[in-house]
Amino acid sequence: MRDRLDDQQRFLALCILCGLICGLVGVGFHYAIHGLFGLVWWFARSQTFWGFITVMLCAPTLGGLLVGIAVQKWAPQCAGSGIPQTKAAYFNKGGNISARTGIWRFFLGILYVGLGNSLGREGPTVHVSAAVGSKIGRWGFRDPARKQAMVPVGVAGGIAAAFNAPIAAIMFVFEELLDDFSTKALGGIAIAVVIASTVSRMILGEDPIVQTHLGLHYQTSLWMLVAIPLGVVAGLFGPLFTGSILRLRQFLKTRKRYPLWLRPATGGLVIGCLGLSAWLLTGMLGTQTKDVFSVGYDSLELAFEAKLAFGVLAVLFVFKGLAVVINYATGGSGGLFSPTLFLGGMIGGMAGMGLAALQEVFPLPGYPGDQHVIGACVLLGMGALFGSVIRNPLTSLIMIFEMTGTYSLILPLMVGNLIAWAIASKLSSVSIYNALLLQDGISLRHLPSYRGSQDYAKLPVSTIMTHDVESLPACDTVQEVRLELKGRPQRHHGYPVADDDGKLCGIVTRAEIQQATPEMTIADIISEQDLFVVDTNCSIRDAANHLITRSYQQVPVVSPTNPEKMVGILTLNDISRQQNASDHAL
Repeated sequence: MRDRLDDQQRFLALCILCGLICGLVGVGFHYAIHGLFGLVWWFARSQTFWGFITVMLCAPTLGGLLVGIAVQKWAPQCAGSGIPQTKAAYFNKGGNISARTGIWRFFLGILYVGLGNSLGREGPTVHVSAAVGSKIGRWGFRDPARKQAMVPVGVAGGIAAAFNAPIAAIMFVFEELLDDFSTKALGGIAIAVVIASTVSRMILGEDPIVQTHLGLHYQTSLWMLVAIPLGVVAGLFGPLFTGSILRLRQFLKTRKRYPLWLRPATGGLVIGCLGLSAWLLTGMLGTQTKDVFSVGYDSLELAFEAKLAFGVLAVLFVFKGLAVVINYATGGSGGLFSPTLFLGGMIGGMAGMGLAALQEVFPLPGYPGDQHVIGACVLLGMGALFGSVIRNPLTSLIMIFEMTGTYSLILPLMVGNLIAWAIASKLSSVSIYNALLLQDGISLRHLPSYRGSQDYAKLPVSTIMTHDVESLPACDTVQEVRLELKGRPQRHHGYPVADDDGKLCGIVTRAEIQQATPEMTIADIISEQDLFVVDTNCSIRDAANHLITRSYQQVPVVSPTNPEKMVGILTLNDISRQQNASDHAL
């Protein structure tokens, strides 16, 4: 192929091949997960009551155990959703994702979610598809930039096949991976999306993955203002949800005696308990549902038809939310897309029922009926929470629009999504996928090959800062610090200083420590210091200018919402490394 086609023709031909394989991957993943969980549920229901309980406790536990052993021994990149791993490989490794990683991800995702654990299949589909694109790129090209460019092609094909939402797939790639809209990238991505969507629709049918059954043209009216409180609630819940995942994940990372291979199994056992509890509770409330287990789209479709009582929605929301946090934080192999849509739908369903009750007291003009309003609110809740958690507002807007096939809800969708995104961004400046990478000490130091007009200096400092920060206690004496620093490698010119509560209160250099008298404390050295910091949203260019103007070699990086909470440190070496990497990419 290299000899018969020029570079552009070969790229387009390989995009077609990538889209075809990614479409088949998405379809295969869909059938395998739903088929396996259907088999598990059928087998469990064929047992006695206690046999059913035993099966539904053991199945997710077994899935977690298999994933835990495989991740620790053979597939360390296959924990979590796969999207952070895809971003890290694309930015930092030239888009190199091994075929072995893709194969492991495919089978571990099927086992983990198919055996009942409460995560989604879309994120793993993206990771497998990115591995497909990476392999095709390495096979078809010698140019590193071309090899790297095949990864977003695979990502787009995976999203298109997973959701049957081709336009949203394109938008997701630009919002989450490329970070800049460029027509240079659009052609190949669009080809892969068309092919993958065609494959998905030919096998799975024309309907979207989640069928809304709305079938109504909505007239713009006052009841649509429910999008505002829905956006606020989703915007507040999103950071709470993602923060819970990050905090539990960090807590488990510090428990060195808790074996890595055992964590997903423990999570699976807990999910078995949560799923069975919800199954029993919803049965008492009139609509018994199993959807705390596995993907759970069936309950979403019932919510669209207003067939779930308020209590059932509340139970599913609470238990599914807890299950997702535990499954993800314990290292399961599955994604956050479908759980986010599920939880958003439950929020919207409860809001719709509240609006229906209000309608009986204060009739609203243009009200289309309880069932249609509740279904519409489910949709609005899905979009709002997706924008709040995943932080891709345009993707969420277009995805929900493609899932409904109706334009008449576009205005409240826009309002709810943007409100949720704005609130979540204010409360937590770092999106979930980037936060997971930062928690693992991974910085996205390289730029994507399709940068368009964006240059590295416009990126936030959070993409290149150093995370393994070594701070010094303010109360320690100079003599104590000198003894401590003797055992440390001289990696830093200076060190942040923290008080007893862990709050940043200054920065001290090695030279200052050496020049001070031994009896002085570090607090004495920095007592008159005018501390200079930057937050994670500061651009690399502005930070570099500040460092040069002040003749500093490093600056603490703090949270935008809490200037006393240090999250990293930026050095001139970090900036220089980024510049060299960007120049090399050119």
